[in-house]
Amino acid sequence: MSDRRFITVAGLIAVGLSGLLYTLHYTIFADAHHIFIFALHDIAFLPLEVFLVVVVIERLLSQREKKALHSKLNMVVGTFFMAIGNRLMAELLTDFCERETLYQQFKIGENWQASDFRRAREQALNIKMEIDFERIDLEGLKGLLGENRQFLMTLMENPNLLEREAFTDLLWAITHLAEELEARGNLTALPATDRRHLTGDINRFYDRLVAEWLSYAEHLKGHYPYFYSLLLRTHPFQKAPTAVVG
Repeated sequence: MSDRRFITVAGLIAVGLSGLLYTLHYTIFADAHHIFIFALHDIAFLPLEVFLVVVVIERLLSQREKKALHSKLNMVVGTFFMAIGNRLMAELLTDFCERETLYQQFKIGENWQASDFRRAREQALNIKMEIDFERIDLEGLKGLLGENRQFLMTLMENPNLLEREAFTDLLWAITHLAEELEARGNLTALPATDRRHLTGDINRFYDRLVAEWLSYAEHLKGHYPYFYSLLLRTHPFQKAPTAVVG
C-alpha cells in the first residue's frame, strides 16, 4: 500500500470512528448541546495543538537528529584523517611552492574561534597553489593511496556521507588520483603532459582536504578538547610538529 493511499484510508477510518462515537454518545445521552460544546472546544484547541506538535516538537526532534548525524559524520571524517588524511596532507604540503604561506595561514591555535576557522576555510578554498613536481614522491604517494584504496571505497559506501557532499567529492578526487597512479607502470619518466595532468589531480583535492581538516579541527575544539590539544601539537602546518608536550 502506497503512503498516499494509507493516509487516505487511515483518515477515512478515523473520521468514521469519530462519527460513530458521537452518534453513540447522542443515542445514550440525547444531548446534542453537550456534544457541540465539547466538539467546538476541541476544534478551538486544534490550531495550538498543531503548532506544538508540528512546529515545536518536530523541530526539536529534527535538531536532535541533525546533531546526532553531525556527530556520526565527524566520526567518519576523523577516521579518514587518522587513517590517511593527515599523512596525505603532510606529505603533499612540502611539495607546494607556497608552503611558507600555508604554514602561516593554517597554523591553528588554542584560542581560535569560529570566525578564525571560517576565515581559514575560505582561504583554503581560494588560494592558488603551485606544485613543485620534482619534489613529489610519486611511488610513495602511489603506495599510500593503494594501501588505503579499499578503506576509501568503504567510506564512500557510508549513506550518511550523502549529507556531506563536499567530503564525498574529496574522497572521489583522492580515489581518482589513486587510479591514475595505479594505471601508470613507470612513474620515473613521465612526459610533460602527464606531469601537468597529475598536478591538476592533486590540486583538485588538496584545497578541499585542508578545508575539511579545518572543519574537523573546529569540531574537536568544541567537543573533544583533549583531541584538539594533540592536534595542535602534531598538525603539519608548523615547522616542527611533535606529540611531546613542551
